[in-house]
Amino acid sequence: MTESPGTPTARVAPPFAADEAAMLAGWLAFHRSTLAIKCEGLTEQQLKLRSVAPSSLSLLGLVRHLAEVEQYWYQVVLLGLDREPLYYTDEDEDYDFNGADAADPAEAFATWRRQVALADEAVAGLSLETVGRKQRRGEDVTLRWIQIHMIEEYARHNGHADLLREAVDGVTGE
Repeated sequence: MTESPGTPTARVAPPFAADEAAMLAGWLAFHRSTLAIKCEGLTEQQLKLRSVAPSSLSLLGLVRHLAEVEQYWYQVVLLGLDREPLYYTDEDEDYDFNGADAADPAEAFATWRRQVALADEAVAGLSLETVGRKQRRGEDVTLRWIQIHMIEEYARHNGHADLLREAVDGVTGE
């Protein structure tokens, strides 16, 4: 069996009592670690297994998607950096999911982990009221909104990951 890239992940428990910034960072770390746990111990083929048709969801596709989401919200919107999309193309805006069949899991996990690290660096020392340098749909976006959105994004996709993992090998969990 080919283990998904990386060492076993310990789920990061969010604090029960903390200020808002620490609470949001804690919940985001919890959901990031949950995704990693859902992918651990699987072969390359298992990571690429799709859910029911016509969906293109797979665990590897979720990792690629969330790497791209991390890059967009923290590097592009928050910091205002000009970044080429990781997987999105003009020909296939869902290539993060649709291209997972031919993707290299080691590359995808390394890219995702790198984007998480860059996101954590981007928010270090910033107030939740910090306004991103790039607008979204003509409106300002605060770091608070980005953090809450990322928690929602991971929570939704971790629900998908629960179902995908159970379909792959019967493993369930919180």
